[in-house]
Formats: sequence, structure tokens, C-alpha cells
Amino acid sequence: MKNMNERIENICLSPDEQLERINEKLVLIQRKNGLKFGTDAYLLAAFTKKASGPAADLGSGTGVASLLCLSKERFEKMYAVELQPEYAGIIERNSELNGFNGRLITIPSDVRELRNSDIGGECSAVITNPPYMKADGGFHNISDEKNIARREMHGRISDFCMAASRILKWGGAFYAVYRPDRLCELLFSMRESGIEPKRMITVYPDTDSRPCLILCEGKKGASEGMVHSRPLIIYKDGSRSYTNDMQTVYDDFTLEHLFQ
Repeated sequence: MKNMNERIENICLSPDEQLERINEKLVLIQRKNGLKFGTDAYLLAAFTKKASGPAADLGSGTGVASLLCLSKERFEKMYAVELQPEYAGIIERNSELNGFNGRLITIPSDVRELRNSDIGGECSAVITNPPYMKADGGFHNISDEKNIARREMHGRISDFCMAASRILKWGGAFYAVYRPDRLCELLFSMRESGIEPKRMITVYPDTDSRPCLILCEGKKGASEGMVHSRPLIIYKDGSRSYTNDMQTVYDDFTLEHLFQ
């Protein structure tokens, strides 16, 4: 089997693509003018807990959250569901580049049409970093691919939650990263789809800023009751240095310390 350096040497990039090293184990093909790997994807992957059985990533983009989960052995196999053909192709190449052939499987599908039959059965877990903005909200990007990824042009948060519920086994875990100002829609959509919110983390850039992200875990068919962690603050005040909590996320690939 080829090692990482050999696979990198053999990769063919188009003029609008670039490679980014994520950590000591992962390298990511990205589009130069497309969506980039960010903190939200990393936090989403680190928020997950190890589970037996396959998992799915709804709106996978370049597949980075799936790659992180697989590299950290959270799941044995992942199905990366991606609507845009260009990104579905990149996921397949990133899977091969990082040595996850057979473990990261691309499903080129609209989440609104996703069914159990598409993945050959039920999943133990579903993760999603869905479009945050309404289709008609805010300033639209020139790039169609960014508009599709960031705006609800092909499915609202309710569609992502319903898709997760359709493919999750009873008691399966759902993990989402979303915008704080749309928290009510996320929680309502989860409950309406039969996924009960169970744990939540609010993320702040620093202590002087408003929250920037919400991480929420749910369980299909669970009873009521949700636990809130202490807030995750990314940067120390007045600097770009990570707080101890954020550094722990990167060092240990976990957010469990926030619930202790």
C-alpha cells in the first residue's frame, strides 16, 4: 500500500484546487475559491463519540469531518452524502488520498431524497454541518457552489433532521453544528423528526463576543432532558492564542471536558 507521501506525489490537481495538511495524518484537496476547512467542521467531528456500525455525514462538502472521524476511529465506516457533483468527486479523491477506500463511501444525493436503501441499512450515527442561512437571506456569494453549501437552496434544517431520522437506528446519535441565532429551528426540527436533543455546547470566539456556533447532540427515540456544557471559548481575551479548553480539543480530539 502506498504511503501518504507517495499518494501526494501521484495526485493530480486542477488549476482551481489546492492541498492542505489538516494534521499529521490527513491531507485535504480543496477548491481554491470553494468552501475551506474550518473550526466548525473540526468541532463537529471532535464532538462525536465512538460507536459501532456505520455513520453518515449529511452535506459532506470535501469530506473533512468524515475523514477526521475515521482517522480518530470514531466510526468504522462513513457514508458522505453530498449534492454537488464537484464535491462528491473531491470526497472520493480525498478518501483515496488518505487511504480510506472502502471506509469512506460517497453518496451523490439530495438529503431530501436519502433513504436507508441508499446506504444499505441503518446508521449508528449521523453528523451534519448543514447550510446555516435561509435561501433568501443575506448577501449572496458569486459562487453557486458556496451559495448551495451555505444557504438552504436544496433543503432546510428540517430536511436534514428528517433525513437523519430516516437512516438512524433507534437510539442512534445525531450531531449537528449550527448558528446560535437559528437554535430554535434546529431544536424544533430535531424533535419533530423524532430526534430528542440531549447535549449542547455554545461556542464563543472570546469572552467579549456573542456566540458563533452551537453544537447539539440528539438521540433517536430518546426521552426528554438536555444537558448543557460550560461554554467553549476559542481565544484568550486580547490575543489569538487558544484557551486551555480549545487547546484540549485539538490535543485530545474531544469536547467531553466541557461537561465535567
